[in-house]
Amino acid sequence: HWKLRQDPRVTVLERTNARNLGCDALPWRPDLVVADLSFISLAKALPAVLRCAADTFDCLALVKPQFEVGREKVGKGGVVRDPAERRAALVAVGEMARDGLGLSVLVYASSQLPGPAGNRESFIWIAEPGRTGAVEDLEAAARRVEP
Repeated sequence: HWKLRQDPRVTVLERTNARNLGCDALPWRPDLVVADLSFISLAKALPAVLRCAADTFDCLALVKPQFEVGREKVGKGGVVRDPAERRAALVAVGEMARDGLGLSVLVYASSQLPGPAGNRESFIWIAEPGRTGAVEDLEAAARRVEP
C-alpha cells in the first residue's frame, strides 16, 4: 500500500463516506475506479462515485455479499453461506449499474480468496454506457461465478 500511496496518479480516499462523494474532492475525473468498500452496499455508494468518472472509464469493484443482502440474510459470524444469496448480491449490484445508472456490466469474477470472516467475494467490472461486450443476462453471468 505504501508504494501506491506515494504514486501521484493515485488519490486515496480512506475515511470518506462514498455516498456523499463530491466530484470536487478529486483532482480529475478518473478513467479507472477501484472500489473495496466495507460496511456499506456498493449499490448505495457507487452512484456517487461513478458520477465523477470520466466519460470512458472502467470500474473494478469488490462485491461483498454481507453488505448487499441485508442483515436478516447474513449468518453467524457475518458470513453469507447461501450461494443463491451471494448470486442475488451480484445481480443486485449489476442491476443498479445497468438499469439504475445506464452503465455497462462487463463481467463478474470470483476473487478466489475468502474475506476475513470467510465470505466468498466477487468482482464486478463496470464501464460507461454502450461498451462492447456488456453482459445482457446478469443472472446467468452471476451463476457462472456462484453456481
